[in-house]
Amino acid sequence: MDTQSVAAQLRSSGLLQTQGLIGGKWTEAYDGKTIEVCNPATGDVIANVPCMGKRETADAISSAYDTFKSWSKFTATERSKCLRKWYDLLIAHKDELGKLITLEQGKPLKEAVGEVSYGASFIEFFAEEAKRVYGDVIPATLADRRIVVLKQPVGVVGAITPWNFPLAMITRKVGPALACGCTVVIKPSELTPLTALAAAELSLQAGIPPGAINVVMGNASDIGETLLESPQVRKITFTGSTAVGKKLMAGAAATVKKVSLELGGNAPCIVFDDADLDVAVKGSLAAKFRNSGQTCVCANRIIVQEGIYEKFLNAFSAAVRNLQVGNGFTEGVAQGPLINEAAVQKVEAFLQDATSKGAKIQLGGQRHSLGMTFYEPTVVSNVNSEMLLSREEVFGPVAPILCFKTEEEASCPFFVQYSGLAAYIFTNNVQRSWRVSEALEYGLVGVNEGLISTEVAPFGGVKQSGLGREGSKYGMDEYLEMKYVCLGNMSSA
Repeated sequence: MDTQSVAAQLRSSGLLQTQGLIGGKWTEAYDGKTIEVCNPATGDVIANVPCMGKRETADAISSAYDTFKSWSKFTATERSKCLRKWYDLLIAHKDELGKLITLEQGKPLKEAVGEVSYGASFIEFFAEEAKRVYGDVIPATLADRRIVVLKQPVGVVGAITPWNFPLAMITRKVGPALACGCTVVIKPSELTPLTALAAAELSLQAGIPPGAINVVMGNASDIGETLLESPQVRKITFTGSTAVGKKLMAGAAATVKKVSLELGGNAPCIVFDDADLDVAVKGSLAAKFRNSGQTCVCANRIIVQEGIYEKFLNAFSAAVRNLQVGNGFTEGVAQGPLINEAAVQKVEAFLQDATSKGAKIQLGGQRHSLGMTFYEPTVVSNVNSEMLLSREEVFGPVAPILCFKTEEEASCPFFVQYSGLAAYIFTNNVQRSWRVSEALEYGLVGVNEGLISTEVAPFGGVKQSGLGREGSKYGMDEYLEMKYVCLGNMSSA
């Protein structure tokens, strides 16, 4: 399926929107500037979208602020019904949205359709949670008083989302925001804005009021600064790098906005001697190579106990060798391209650093013969803690395999990290699984499982991997303010 034929199909379905959305109206950049959205598998231009900045973002904020006054007054049931209709439309258009994700992001179509189901699940879940925003009544210290605790929507939310999950990272934020009664200004990645626009189109069809969801894209710094500076924006939610997250956190201080940040990780995957080899290989493979290694919870370091090291290395390498690389629309493809040339160059730099310090490339280690930004699935052994592969996210299809002797050694030095998003353990020892899970300073821990994300569980990191949680009932709290009301003179006639 070539780029233009897929784009034509999507255009005919009404899902290929190429303008920003402000106040329910599809809008070009005020100065007419555009940016190209390209297919990373082919380099073909899919569409041109507006390159927006401060003025467009200010108008989007004003629209969200005005709409908040009415949307926040909707009953929980009314908001729930709107979200449920949005979920139904996302599922009804699952195949088209999957094609759109593959077209602009590159992941295999099966994986892309899976993202649509995953992303839609947040809308379904929070449609239900909208009706469960409970307050409290506290016994008062005086007989003539009553103490009531209310939970109310925080206000306008600025949602800044990345390119690796162009739908799910939006729905995971927008779902709870709308459920609570907030309105949003979405700033999707300029690399993958089309999925965001398609989702916004379906939200309008679902009856979510114009202005409740606004989408601006283009000049990231201008858009971000405008969101941070506006006193009408009361909350910033962001998924992306730790470096950018720190800047947003600092910028939000001027107006004391609520902030939730899902930032970079450096996930260890620990395979103990007593692990089931097949389970460990399958789980590690899923944790490492999903989305070509371009996820924040990817296993960045696979640390294997010495008793099983050689067996694991051989079995894991054999499994990686069977991964089919290609255009995401090709049947059987398990790994698509990296998002752009910069991503490939980062992989190359990390591997150069590792081999210069003694690492051995077991498999892969170079650009794929398909060209463009395709890279061979790679396995590297003899990795130590001094290499970039151990210390930083490679964000590509490279699996460093390290060796350890004891459980205590597995915790040091490899776990003494500033990041703390996800970690994985493979062991058949129940006591060890609890002991190590509780000891790890990570927000997410998978035990004998490499795919752990779900809408019903809290997602987020500790340390420099972020603040707050997304998904689950806890994700609602990020978009609510707590208000204490003291009612006096209650004993009077």
